[in-house]
Amino acid sequence: MQATAYTFDPSTRSGSVLLDDGTPVPFDTAAFDAGGLRLLRPGQRVRIELAEGEAGGEGAPAGRRVTLVTLQTF
Repeated sequence: MQATAYTFDPSTRSGSVLLDDGTPVPFDTAAFDAGGLRLLRPGQRVRIELAEGEAGGEGAPAGRRVTLVTLQTF
């Protein structure tokens, strides 16, 4: 799936992406490291893999989480 880099903190190697429908989805250090990148700039097109998270407390819906972030190549 494709997305756009939205935020990135190089000190924690975590951030968020925007799906094409505008939905922000966070990613953690493990997802960033899985893609083999060294740096990410907001606005870059990326390829991501998503997993559905477990339901939250008190009936909160399951959330999406990014498991891999890498650059989109054509």
